[in-house]
Amino acid sequence: MRRFACLLHLRHRAAYEQLRKVFPLPHPASLTNWLSNDAAAPGFSNGMFLQLQEKVERGEQAYCYCALMVQEMSLQKCQEWDRQTQHLTGFIDLGAGSLDADEAPLASEAVVVMAAGISSPWKAPLGYFFVSSVTGCLLAQLLRQAISKLNNIGVTVLAVTSGATACGAETARALGVRINPQRIRCAFHHPPSSTHCIAYFFDVCHALQLIRNTLQYFQKIQWLSDTVQWQHVVELATLQEKKLLGPRSGHTESEETYQLKVNLAAQLFSEGVADALEHLQKLGLASFQNCGGTVKFLRMMSALCDVFHGRGPYGSGLKGPLLARNYNKISPLFHEAKRFFVTLTDSTGRYIIKSKRRLGFLSFLLNAESLKWLCSNPVLQEGAPSHCLLTSAFSLDPLEQFFSALRQACSAGSGNPTCAMFQAAYRKVLAGCSLAPDTLHSTANISSLDLSLSHRTDLTLGSICSQYNPAHRRMLAAELPCAGLLLRDSPLSNALTDLSLHKQSITFAAGLVAEQLASNLQCEACVASLFESDRSRLRCGAVLYIKKLHGLSLPSASVHRVAYISEEVLSRHRQLGDDNKNSKLCYLSLEQKIFHELLGQNHLFPSLPEHLFEGELHPNNHYTILVKGIAECYLNIRTNQAQKLNFSYHCGRHRLKRVKGKHLVPITAR
Repeated sequence: MRRFACLLHLRHRAAYEQLRKVFPLPHPASLTNWLSNDAAAPGFSNGMFLQLQEKVERGEQAYCYCALMVQEMSLQKCQEWDRQTQHLTGFIDLGAGSLDADEAPLASEAVVVMAAGISSPWKAPLGYFFVSSVTGCLLAQLLRQAISKLNNIGVTVLAVTSGATACGAETARALGVRINPQRIRCAFHHPPSSTHCIAYFFDVCHALQLIRNTLQYFQKIQWLSDTVQWQHVVELATLQEKKLLGPRSGHTESEETYQLKVNLAAQLFSEGVADALEHLQKLGLASFQNCGGTVKFLRMMSALCDVFHGRGPYGSGLKGPLLARNYNKISPLFHEAKRFFVTLTDSTGRYIIKSKRRLGFLSFLLNAESLKWLCSNPVLQEGAPSHCLLTSAFSLDPLEQFFSALRQACSAGSGNPTCAMFQAAYRKVLAGCSLAPDTLHSTANISSLDLSLSHRTDLTLGSICSQYNPAHRRMLAAELPCAGLLLRDSPLSNALTDLSLHKQSITFAAGLVAEQLASNLQCEACVASLFESDRSRLRCGAVLYIKKLHGLSLPSASVHRVAYISEEVLSRHRQLGDDNKNSKLCYLSLEQKIFHELLGQNHLFPSLPEHLFEGELHPNNHYTILVKGIAECYLNIRTNQAQKLNFSYHCGRHRLKRVKGKHLVPITAR
């Protein structure tokens, strides 16, 4: 009877209320206890609610207000025998017990509910539920149950977030949110008869993906006298390297040039891409003429993204902290965005906001109204929570970070976990999770900034390039040249008195390191910091002027410095005779020595200090990731490829020649 009552109430609240008039079914408040468990079993986790209650009772204001988020994770349909409980697992379980029967459907998804601080970056996974299918009504009921349990322990829920999907839109409507652009109702009452309201948000990353699809679907979008064209973005993403600058004085064309290179890690909706289009238009390239409307659109979306991706008190501008009483600094942007979105039309004059591709734009309009309502909320105006709002709490990024930790703990490879695997992983992650700010970082070993970037890979120029010119990206990955390295401990190098070739080899190897890292990194600013470029001509990371020598990209001074230190450490290591190249412990020891040599060299990557403060203060920030990546990549090249190269040295002028396939080695002209 408990399982039946809980399932009916979560699936259809109106039907449950109707049956209560006929049958003696319990009050909905009683079902909350039945949907809770003390262990890490399906249902709400009593232990996590108890931790929150202790924080509130100690008077810690940061835990008195929170935002809720809900999302599902796909599971593998599978029956498994649990030796501990002596029962079959894999069935639907909402917390009141598994529906264990031959005709019962197997669970295909796990719905997870999480609470996050809106003024402090704490996160609390509240529970999970095994279901066979996810509906908006089910998610709405689970959210209401979670809100009630939090209210009972003194935690006030101010916002709810779901994905910008069909199920998310159904959830919003089931809660009482209206998404009509002319009459948006951004908040709902809980309980329905009370005056307390809760704002509703759609995940920004999902909304951006929908807007990208809309622009690609219509190809051209009209806005008053301007036109937004998808083709401008395609031309930028597929732009081949161009020699737009002549050689510098004192060098011949075959030696040193600057070439324009597209940064494929750049986000589509970014200020950098807008600046790049504008710059290419000024250069007179025919493909980028009349791109003013596209530039305006990208700048508008970039500004909106900055507002909703605020992660801490260290950012500046729109990425800075949002004060509860400082809504005026973003209010003009929201008014302009609304005027922009409601007047967008396709090539036939039909309004986009009324088309079948409207949900992405509606999501931003709803989020803007919700943030406006939240900033004017009397609870916040009275100054209870804190001095600023973390708008990242109104996205699904914290929940995606928790999912990342679960997938690591599942060890399911690339496939979906089973119910038993998910439950074991949830128990493991929950055991190492506390309510201290950012404790999920150490569990998932990734910052929320990096996780957000990883979930926006299909919003990069590289993703567009792979769609329209897939051979170009494969060529970049497959045809990177191997740099010739002269080993100091080889008989040939010991006989050399001229070390210029050795230094040049390190430079070429560092350039190869930069090329390899650039093909894997997802951060636009970090990719731009890898190369020696002419920053005086264009100050954006979407297109770069890369300095090249003999056709090879030259690394930045910081990359060259890390490569040089790595070579010094490796040379000393070789002289000691410990040459176990296949030992993982040896690699870790070398990396540790490289980091020790680099301690105190704060001049590395001078363009990144501002960028590092865009995320949280996390040990795996982009500075340490870059240094570690450069050292690892250089060691791999040095130990795995250098011994396969043939070397030729003659005193005189150096140039490059291909020997044995595609390997490039420095030799001298005869």
